[in-house]
Amino acid sequence: MKLYHLRIILSVCFVLASTISQSHAAPVNLATNVSKAILESECSLLVIAHRGASGYVPEHTLAAYSLAVFMGADYIEPDLVMTKDGFLVARHDNELGLTTDVSQRPEFADRHRTQSVDGVDYTGWFTEDFTLAELKSLRAIERIPNLRPGNARMDRSLEIPTFQEIIDLAKSLEVSQRRTIGIYPEIKHSTHFKTIGLAMEAAVVDTLHRNGYQGVDAPVYIQSFEVNNLKELKQLTNLRLLQLYGSNPARQPFDQFVQGTALTYGDMATPEGLREVATYAYAAGPDKSYVIPLNEEGKLGQPTEFVAHAHEAGLKVHPYTFRAENSFLPAEFRSDSADEHARGDLAGEIKAFLDAGVDGLFADQPDVAVHVKHARSCH
Repeated sequence: MKLYHLRIILSVCFVLASTISQSHAAPVNLATNVSKAILESECSLLVIAHRGASGYVPEHTLAAYSLAVFMGADYIEPDLVMTKDGFLVARHDNELGLTTDVSQRPEFADRHRTQSVDGVDYTGWFTEDFTLAELKSLRAIERIPNLRPGNARMDRSLEIPTFQEIIDLAKSLEVSQRRTIGIYPEIKHSTHFKTIGLAMEAAVVDTLHRNGYQGVDAPVYIQSFEVNNLKELKQLTNLRLLQLYGSNPARQPFDQFVQGTALTYGDMATPEGLREVATYAYAAGPDKSYVIPLNEEGKLGQPTEFVAHAHEAGLKVHPYTFRAENSFLPAEFRSDSADEHARGDLAGEIKAFLDAGVDGLFADQPDVAVHVKHARSCH
């Protein structure tokens, strides 16, 4: 194990002890979760750590990914964007202002600009204007500090990781954890990066193949909100692909908007649409509302037929995103506290979606999902 990875792991152990003890969530039995996670083949639910254990540590950092693995997550999920000099790095978006200290770095003030990304104007600092060396000089900060003030304690202590560093970390932890750790990358803003000469698809595939991830049985899913790049990836690799669905069914995948088709996410959620998705993807990744919408009271309503229709088409279903804070929970699962950052009954929400038949889920607090998983399907 690399010394750098060891330092990350030791820091995560400290974060695990301090952060969870101060949260409203139940304490994690780490040893039990890890030992049971070895029995992955006997369990039905795939737990995907959304941007790592981002409910406890600033997202898309090696610390967040390490903590997720220690909590028993099956997969860690990096969102991938590209640097000016062609390196894949993990950030939620190519705009850096919300997740790094770039605004406090006067040497980069001249990089501040406005541009259109996926049809929306953004003002800030963008990964495609920075070399990898410059990005490595930045430090991560918590993206939603008002909802996750505990995470903000780690602001400016963690680097931006490359895709290769995330893979190296996963392979290192596989040795100590004695189990397979999956990688679940999302290609962000595919059309945008292609337009500026920084296409990511071949780079992602080459990186995965070079690291030994080959074929449909490899512990990898590649995901995208766009359609054409997934069809392109289908020609480049046999690795499993997942079609993401935007939260608004009336909206179009951006590549379809640019291409001038009429295809919407709602069209892709019909039985016919799901059958078409199944021609190039292994799984569907809908917003939670496609599976169980909220009613007028903000509570979970009745499950839709999305899961049944997806399964009929041969697709697995991995909805997003499960988060423990009141701000994100259906009304019946929120805690009695009026604070939006207080944590409620995430386990209760997850159980409802398990009852609806989902095959996996993206969670910011993967320990909660792991606990539900083993309580329900592993003995």
